[in-house]
Amino acid sequence: MSKHIARPNFRARSHAVAAGHYLAAMAGHDVLRDGGNAIDAAAAVAFCLAVLEPHQNGLGGECPMVVHFQGRTMAVSGQGTSPRGLTLDWFREQGISLIPGDGLLPATVPAHVGTWLVMLRDFGTMPLARVLEPAIDLAGTGFAAYPRLCEAIAGARDRFLNEWRSSAETFLRNGAAPEPGDRVQYPAIAETLRRLRNQAARKINRADGVQAAFDWFYKGPAAAAIQDFCASTRSRDATGRDNKGFLTVEDIGRWKPKREDPLSLQYRGVTVHKCGPWSQGPVFLQQLAILSGFDLAAMEQGSVEYLHLLIEAARLAFADREAYYGDPDFDRVPMAKLLSESYNAARRAMIDTHKAAEGLRPGDLSEHVPLPDVSTALPPGAAADIADAHTADTTHLDVVDRHGNCVSATPSGGWLMTSPVIPDLGFPLGTRGQMFYLDPARANCYAPGKRPRTTLSPSLATRDGRPWLVFGTPGGDGQDQWTLQLFLNIVEFGMTAAEAVEAPTVTVQSFPGSFYPRSCTPGLVACESRIPIKTMTALQEMGHEIEVDPAFAHGKPSVIRLLEDGSLEAAITSRAEIGYVTGW
Repeated sequence: MSKHIARPNFRARSHAVAAGHYLAAMAGHDVLRDGGNAIDAAAAVAFCLAVLEPHQNGLGGECPMVVHFQGRTMAVSGQGTSPRGLTLDWFREQGISLIPGDGLLPATVPAHVGTWLVMLRDFGTMPLARVLEPAIDLAGTGFAAYPRLCEAIAGARDRFLNEWRSSAETFLRNGAAPEPGDRVQYPAIAETLRRLRNQAARKINRADGVQAAFDWFYKGPAAAAIQDFCASTRSRDATGRDNKGFLTVEDIGRWKPKREDPLSLQYRGVTVHKCGPWSQGPVFLQQLAILSGFDLAAMEQGSVEYLHLLIEAARLAFADREAYYGDPDFDRVPMAKLLSESYNAARRAMIDTHKAAEGLRPGDLSEHVPLPDVSTALPPGAAADIADAHTADTTHLDVVDRHGNCVSATPSGGWLMTSPVIPDLGFPLGTRGQMFYLDPARANCYAPGKRPRTTLSPSLATRDGRPWLVFGTPGGDGQDQWTLQLFLNIVEFGMTAAEAVEAPTVTVQSFPGSFYPRSCTPGLVACESRIPIKTMTALQEMGHEIEVDPAFAHGKPSVIRLLEDGSLEAAITSRAEIGYVTGW
């Protein structure tokens, strides 16, 4: 296995930031240097990423997170809910069996802005103006375009010119996409952020000011602009029809982020904390629970034996995701049973160490929740392109401050490619509603006011009650496969942070994808080409269908490790080029 490390193993003595773009990482570092805490810095990073990576995330999207603050670990549901005026019966009447992945129909309440504002209100220390200052500057005065941003805009150019004029005005210059190195500016986004700042500045008390900014967005002019745009605009989507959006001022005004106890599992003395089953986060824990019965450290990292176990554990865990995960405010999700040792011992026994399994095999928990026919989750159609499906459309950030407070957050949604820009606000809405099913016999079926089961899955691990690892990655259904491999690289094989994020990975695609059109290729495993040919051949001989991806194709993982001497070790992969770590 190659020990190639594209970037140094970053060490810091006080604080560290890892982010999807280097300018966002710098903004977070500056906030920490100026005395802000991890919440202040993470919010500054997140607002910058919404400007710098509009093809990966935006103000109209969402941002789940896991936070350790002043001794408490919490999960934050930064996921918007579906419109209350859009019903399952409406989809039936329209003959729609899959919610499209574009347009206005799949829009949920924008959660990115409000999640950060509430966290800043309750835990931040800096004025909102200071937190928003870097993002306002980047949107207003501009930044240098980079290849992947230019490619995303160029790929959407025809749709912008022919259908989405507001997007053309935002992202094109004289009808053309930017070239790498061109300065790009988003004045309407800058103005929206200024309005948030100005609302806060009218209050003497910092927390009252942040609340005023929240009210402006969720109960005032921004909410009204979103409602008006949804009601007055019809956008052609994957259904082949021109559909309006259904979000209203009432939907937006009733929403707020939730702080919850995380779901947790101990593994080799490390406790991993994840968001609940409204995300796919528990699938990480299920994989760990299955693998805990094998002596992975006795195997060679990257060996056929090791990779086969990873693949089979993923297949079992993701089958349960399909059968049982959903918004627990609506769905009965038997998480205690799914994470129990007795259940996972039985799941572990299903793994043939010499042969790949066939089919989607969720566990039968009929005494708790009726087992749905998950074969209905296998839609017709071509297989997804693994590299494209799992590496785009999301970003990630990790922050640790000088007090040991930690934030792992995964912003996503509101992508420039999938929904038109709201002219008054400068950003498009998200399309996370595409992740709902429309089968009432299943978990994660559409309902008004419900959270779709998101793929977004930040991670945080503690040792002896103290933070130890803060990590995550973009990548849709691949997130809890690549971060699992990163975690095991450190815990089982003693890798440094830089080695762990750069090691080649495998990706299972034996279950329905979470994104429209929910493609599925039973048996398929995508391997980065740095995995030796003889290893991939041996996996193929065991019954795995192997697809070879480019050498650095899977995600953009990052990690910060808190060391025993109080210093920090941080790294972000060289995949996708623009991610960086910084600190002091």
